Amino acid sequence: MRYKRAAAAATLLLAMSSAHAQDDAAARGLFSSNDVLEVRVIAPFDVIARERPVDEYLPGKLQYAGDDGELVELDVGIRARGRYRRRPNVCSFPPLRLNFKKSQTKETVFAGQDKLKLVTHCSTGSYLYQQAIIAEYLTYRILNTLSDKSFRVRLLKIHYANADDEGGIDSHAILIEHKNDLAKRIGAAPLEVQKTTVDSLEPDYLNLSSVFQYLIGNTDFSPIVGSPGGNCCHNHTLFGQEGQPYYSIPYDFDMSGLISAPHAQPNPKLRLESVQERLYRGRCVNNERLPGTLELFAEKRSDIEALIRGQAELSPAKRRDMLGYINDFYRTISRPKSVERHFVRKCK
Repeated sequence: MRYKRAAAAATLLLAMSSAHAQDDAAARGLFSSNDVLEVRVIAPFDVIARERPVDEYLPGKLQYAGDDGELVELDVGIRARGRYRRRPNVCSFPPLRLNFKKSQTKETVFAGQDKLKLVTHCSTGSYLYQQAIIAEYLTYRILNTLSDKSFRVRLLKIHYANADDEGGIDSHAILIEHKNDLAKRIGAAPLEVQKTTVDSLEPDYLNLSSVFQYLIGNTDFSPIVGSPGGNCCHNHTLFGQEGQPYYSIPYDFDMSGLISAPHAQPNPKLRLESVQERLYRGRCVNNERLPGTLELFAEKRSDIEALIRGQAELSPAKRRDMLGYINDFYRTISRPKSVERHFVRKCK
């Protein structure tokens, strides 16, 4: 009987996966390429930057050159989003959410897309913010290299033009795959709960994501508890299916040492001197899995470093800093005593 139930469940999952694959086919285009996509977005950005609306989408248009060179224009709704980076005293330009009209996106690079998060430049006042955007894009790509259970991203070069088409600014930005599309890819569903438990999470993936957060020097996250009033989990999205362990998948890495964004600051509760100071926040219950996890990271070192070396938009100084930070991580995990000191003794 148990075998029949398992077989039936497997058959159902296979059918669902096939249906999801068909539904997702149109949506693959945007995130299947690593080429920088150049777009022009026309909207009342002066209002958006000043009022930062989160409950109302303001009308805008997104334009780009199609494969045939012809102009493609899509209607988009635009609003502010986020928490910390939405504060005017932190960022002069807020993170955004774009709302596409699906009927218009057919046969475009945005086919199948609906609502997408846009990671913006925070401020135009410093070249460092542009480099921080590129570094955050690469941070997502590093996690993609380690696991397909990760949010895909697309790097954009945007010209933001006000609705009157006067002035405007040029900047890089990042589009992040919608959680529903990620859910389809991994055969799970986004869960809307305020918190969960370590025991409910898939242990190998939890270990991988914990070591990844240490690699990039990030402490601004929780895989089991959401921010006050928010869904689980803090800078993680929870995915699951009935009878299976959950996956808590991370995003939002701007507070990490690898990026070192000008606005980043360490959590004062952790008594860290800077965001570049690493602190392992993995779970002690998974320490026996550390050797296998660290072996995976060692295997992926050349791929991770190749991503950084090959990103043309990085300045030589930023590339050197990122590679040096990565090298420090690999120096640590190559020494058993360092692993004991920085991982085993620091777990939660």
